[in-house]
Amino acid sequence: MQRILVVDDNRLVADTLGLIFRKNGFDVRTAYSATDALSSAREFEPQLMLCDIDMPGRDGIELMGDIGEALPACRILVLTGFYGSLKRVHERALTMPRPVGVLTKPCEPLDLLREAGAMLKAS
Repeated sequence: MQRILVVDDNRLVADTLGLIFRKNGFDVRTAYSATDALSSAREFEPQLMLCDIDMPGRDGIELMGDIGEALPACRILVLTGFYGSLKRVHERALTMPRPVGVLTKPCEPLDLLREAGAMLKAS
């Protein structure tokens, strides 16, 4: 079973995304902050991390770098509603060991599942 770590400071969003992936056959863990996500990722070793960008404290861009160093095989899919962050996301993505996918909120569950599936097949 493929492992996905969902990271979003909005618990409702994180839990809903986790439910979508679980119902589609994935092993999922959720984290509500970048700090919690990093420790969970080290233990869970996800194949894909779905990550929000704008979070209190350490943001998703910092988390992308941390995951890239700690788990270079982990794919990263960014899901953000803050279009002003997209330039920073794309700049950071260029420095990552693996390609980074980017989707914007709101996002249809089928689009999310399709993108996650494509990224996991590429690993």
